[in-house]
Amino acid sequence: MITLPVYTVSQVTTHIRQYFESDSLLNDLWVLGEVSNLRVSSSGHSYFTLKDDQNLLNCVMFRGQAGSDILANGAAVSAHGRISFYGPRGSTDFMVDIAMPEGVGELALELERLRLRLESEGLFETSRKRELPRFPKVVGVVTSPSGAVFHDITNVIMRRYPLVEVVLSPTPVQGSDVATSIAAALERLDREGRADVIIVARGGGSLEDLWPFNEEVVARAIYASRTPVISAVGHETDVTIADQVADVRAPTPSAAAELVVPDREDLLRQLTELAEDAQRAVFYRLENQRELLAGLLRRMDSGLPNLEIWRRRVDDLGRVVQTGASASVSLAGSRIQGLEHRLRALDPAATLARGFSVVQNLASGQVVSLTSQLAPGDALAITVSDGVAPATAGEGTPAKPVRQKRKSITPQPTEQMELLL
Repeated sequence: MITLPVYTVSQVTTHIRQYFESDSLLNDLWVLGEVSNLRVSSSGHSYFTLKDDQNLLNCVMFRGQAGSDILANGAAVSAHGRISFYGPRGSTDFMVDIAMPEGVGELALELERLRLRLESEGLFETSRKRELPRFPKVVGVVTSPSGAVFHDITNVIMRRYPLVEVVLSPTPVQGSDVATSIAAALERLDREGRADVIIVARGGGSLEDLWPFNEEVVARAIYASRTPVISAVGHETDVTIADQVADVRAPTPSAAAELVVPDREDLLRQLTELAEDAQRAVFYRLENQRELLAGLLRRMDSGLPNLEIWRRRVDDLGRVVQTGASASVSLAGSRIQGLEHRLRALDPAATLARGFSVVQNLASGQVVSLTSQLAPGDALAITVSDGVAPATAGEGTPAKPVRQKRKSITPQPTEQMELLL
């Protein structure tokens, strides 16, 4: 007896899901059909079926996918997506990521296919897009040298910001096999490194005319550029893959020229406003400092002593000092006069002038104050008020000293005066 393996439901549904996911056809599929049983959930997801005259296919389209707004019951659409098996419900669903009206053509379908692939690789990622330099010195332009686009871009840039240099990297922008030339012109500018920003530009046209800017080689050249890139292809309603990969998308070439440089009139206005603001700030600061200085001066004035009071005190002290000094000088003068009188009283010349004399023994040199100091015949010098007279001590018994209240009278000098002792 042969025993057959038994599988669980989960094992079977997992195998089915893995089979669908590994099939390249079922993972990149365009389906043409009529929309029916359309239901939009509160979350914005769309659930519907695509059918033809024989079969139908359950479809799911998440909110925000391209073309979800054209879905309507009875509408014929071309839908792109992948086949998925949902195990919990046991259903096979067509997960739609693009819906387009029927009859858009193979070119449009190819464009959406490429757009989805590049988006999945991250070429459209917003986080990698760079800001444009505010004041570029060199602007590179990738476009045709013979068209009006380069002329328009140059005129706008020179009018707005004549300090910048515009460098053209020429390339044809229309015709077969021009995508490679566009990519090469862009790569050449980026490799030279002179340009601060690059504009990739072309005028308006049909989908076929703009097709080179939808090709993968141009998209990857823009993505690989080290220099920020502005895409200005076609008119405002034209959106190419180059627009989605570029750092900035401009609706027209002239708009790109306005985006890439500042307007000198705006700069002059801003400089004027900044100068006025700076002037107001300086005046405000000076006024504050002036008020602070005035406050400090008021505080200094209030803290200074009253000079008038001190001046009066100095005058009063001067008068006291002057009075004291005068009294001291007067007292000193009186003392000096008393000393002068005393000195005059002790002056030997004054004593001689009153009739006294000085007797000196010439032999011993002593001033004679006693008779016992003399011997007869001693040579004497008698000093009186007007000079000195010579004399000789005489012989005889010395006379007895007599006390007199009045002064003695010295004899008048002769040639030889003799004293009786």
